[in-house]
Amino acid sequence: MGKKYEIIIFWSSEDNAYIAEVPELPGCMADGNTYQEALKNVEQIIDEWIETATQLGRPIPQPKGRLMYA
Repeated sequence: MGKKYEIIIFWSSEDNAYIAEVPELPGCMADGNTYQEALKNVEQIIDEWIETATQLGRPIPQPKGRLMYA
């Protein structure tokens, strides 16, 4: 499965780091000292999230692309 999930990256003053979240994969997030590092880290975590879900027999959500909020 490709990495076509929406990724939200923001600066956290509390953590003093960039935080990258993947809303479609519950609990899937990473951080980094730079925007690029956070993105690289979360791409690896997406792979690990999918691998773990597969091993546990849990469903893997299909990427929806850009999420729409009402």
